[in-house]
Amino acid sequence: MGGPNNYILPEADNRTTITPAAYKIMPYDNLFIRVMTPDPQWSEIFNSVPTGGGGGVTQESAALLGYSVDDNGFILLPFVGKLEVAGKTLSEIKINLDSTFQNYVKDASITVRLVNNYISILGEVSAPGRYPMTKDRLNIFEALSMAGDLSVYSNRQKVQLIRPTSYGPIVKEYSLNDRTILTSEFYYLMPNDIIYAQPLKGRSFQINSSTYSLILSSIATILGSITTLFVIFGYNR
Repeated sequence: MGGPNNYILPEADNRTTITPAAYKIMPYDNLFIRVMTPDPQWSEIFNSVPTGGGGGVTQESAALLGYSVDDNGFILLPFVGKLEVAGKTLSEIKINLDSTFQNYVKDASITVRLVNNYISILGEVSAPGRYPMTKDRLNIFEALSMAGDLSVYSNRQKVQLIRPTSYGPIVKEYSLNDRTILTSEFYYLMPNDIIYAQPLKGRSFQINSSTYSLILSSIATILGSITTLFVIFGYNR
């Protein structure tokens, strides 16, 4: 038997689930690019830090060593110059880099990663916050489980997904109990997506009631203190 936070979807039909399109790079994204060649000297030229030593690259170091995409969609590579990356997938960027570096060195192995590969989960969830995308096909239910699932005060009929695009943010609102979500283009998440779990109306009222009670209690305390002062000073007269 499932607990109160389990998602119960009607039986799905035979429609094929829509797979996510590959994420297209946008301005202000951050790319980590490493070039490895048979000749260590060439590798050192094209990388921000020495490639030897065998140490792995952490998310933090990748962010520090990454290339920020400017307003016009370009990154600036040492000895190569500007390269347009906005509107392209990581695979397309890698193909372009492979071709570009053929002019400098043969048999180069190039790694391209998106550093800002995160999603944000806000609102009525157990653990709101910013979470890394650990795989390419991360769906909405898996993302919510990373945040400890929706809280008992969440409105499961109104969950919003906010997706940044080059044309501005797209806001999609849906019910988690509606099976059409399984075939939606928003079923799988993209980097920088934001999930917002809206509270139930009763939850808002509860929060407001607590706030009002605190305010009234504070006013009562202040009035009580003023009354006591009047009594004391009146008695001393």
